[in-house]
Amino acid sequence: MTDQTMHFQAEVTRLLHIVTHALYSQKEIFLRELISNASDACDKLRFAAQTDPALWAGDVELKVTITAEKTGRILSIADNGIGMDRDELIANLGTIARSGTGEFVSSLSGDSARDMALIGQFGVGFYSAFMVAGKVEVVSRKAGEAQAWRWVSDGSGQFSIGEAERNGRGTTILLHLREGEDEFLDPARLGRIVKTYSDHVALPVVLQDGDKAETLNAASALWSRPKAEITEQQYKDFYHHVAHAFDEPWLTLHARAEGKLDYTLLLFVPGMRPHDLFDPARKSALKLYVRRVFITDRCDELVPAWLRFLRGVVDSADLPLNVSREMLQHNPVVARIRQAITRRVLGELEKKAEKDATAYAVFWEAFGAVLKEGLYEDAEHRAQLLKLARFRSSAREGWVSLDDYIAAMKDGQAAIYVINGDQLDQLRRSPQLEGFRARGVEVLLLTDPVDDFWLSVVQDHAGKPIKSATRAGADLDAVKDSDAARPDAAEKVEGAALGTLIAALKQVLGDAVKDVRESKRLTDSAVCLVAADGDLDMHLERLLRLHQKLDATSPRILEINPGHALIRALAARAQQPGAMDALTDAALLLLDQARLMEGETLADPAGFAQRLARVMEKGL
Repeated sequence: MTDQTMHFQAEVTRLLHIVTHALYSQKEIFLRELISNASDACDKLRFAAQTDPALWAGDVELKVTITAEKTGRILSIADNGIGMDRDELIANLGTIARSGTGEFVSSLSGDSARDMALIGQFGVGFYSAFMVAGKVEVVSRKAGEAQAWRWVSDGSGQFSIGEAERNGRGTTILLHLREGEDEFLDPARLGRIVKTYSDHVALPVVLQDGDKAETLNAASALWSRPKAEITEQQYKDFYHHVAHAFDEPWLTLHARAEGKLDYTLLLFVPGMRPHDLFDPARKSALKLYVRRVFITDRCDELVPAWLRFLRGVVDSADLPLNVSREMLQHNPVVARIRQAITRRVLGELEKKAEKDATAYAVFWEAFGAVLKEGLYEDAEHRAQLLKLARFRSSAREGWVSLDDYIAAMKDGQAAIYVINGDQLDQLRRSPQLEGFRARGVEVLLLTDPVDDFWLSVVQDHAGKPIKSATRAGADLDAVKDSDAARPDAAEKVEGAALGTLIAALKQVLGDAVKDVRESKRLTDSAVCLVAADGDLDMHLERLLRLHQKLDATSPRILEINPGHALIRALAARAQQPGAMDALTDAALLLLDQARLMEGETLADPAGFAQRLARVMEKGL
């Protein structure tokens, strides 16, 4: 059968261009990535053979073999793992057929060091081979099949695939080294690389040099060793292996439980946000082992979805080796391990938050939005998560905890005030914060989509109710005023004049608003929109409309600032004959202005433009 030439997916072509032109300072990491992939392939075979022992085919000693052919300048990395068929070679090496592809590609910047970190984070470290190889061949035979396949590419935008021969199952990667890369043919250099980056791999990594075979690594499960015997660098290297990542772990948690449950866990919180953190499927990336035998790398029952950023392994002695996916979903042992992991991780996060606020802020910046999903979904851990939560503020820089907020509350302030929106700068300029700012009342600024949802189930913290600053009932009268200047009574429209203006605005606006009221919150702006008590929060409603969960916009309350020069002028005009005709355009423009300040789209842009032109013409 003739080899078939195919083109890479566009994302892979761009990725390969970055890799082949990267001046990366540690090119040797390509070997770590290929050994990690080989180890994963062996793990998958071990798991598959639990239900289909014929896959072993008499070859039960799993290993990775490295061979350096100096004459042809070829470095090969071979495994006897699960192997790949033709379709899998195309899918795994020719495309990036997984969630987050678009985000991944848009993140590539051309900065070689940063992009290499993203490549590792995305889990496509195979392509790092092109840093040292001008051509890469992959010969693979899937376990249980007789036909082998060869995949070949020089990284220029296309690859060929065709039939091949291979003695036994598994995959062999042959790297035809570039000029100047002969160091990777030196047995001593290869040995140092494996010892540095892959000593923890739990199967032998063997260097084949002629008739001599030397095992280069310790070939034992790192998590099974005593913590006192493991260095920080070994933990980092294992993280790079198990997470297929290039960054440094932010937190390492290694623990052993014995008693009613017997399990070991070695977990990591990444230093960088994984590319697929907000994948709608919300899958866990922890690897489950049973007595050091790999079971699965997709056990969503091990941790709640809001801890899906964790990487690492969990090794149980209480589960059967032939445990199935269906058994994992309802297994009480897995449920108890899940509870234990959740408690341990939250406990470690609490310690970190107390001891090193700066380091904790780095974690929260990356993973806070995911952790807040637990506020909505997990009533059992809600109180603990509320203590861990951090927020931006209208009154100070940096991150603020709810306890920090309560400690700084003003005399007479009874509630924790929050405001939801899409962007921090826009929220800070919101007219709804003017009255709070004038009284020195802090408002927490919430910009994550999940904030709209957890607020619907979290009513208070430490006895203080949590209230939206955009609701009509946000009463500030009980709070002692600060030294900030507020309009004097002489500068405000009051009494009959204010009542006449409000009546006129109501008549013009009709059902477009729920009510028109004097504002207690505005100090600088003329108008703003607020939600009535009991109505849906305005930002949440906008979010639901965006996702087509709501059809129409609810009418809101229009608040007017009686101390604003524009409102004073309109109140004076309302007392004159023919006021309704003169106020019509002004009333509609005020409503549109309030909508624009809330980030709303105008229902009638053409009408808005015409009204604005008429008002400007009269003014000029």
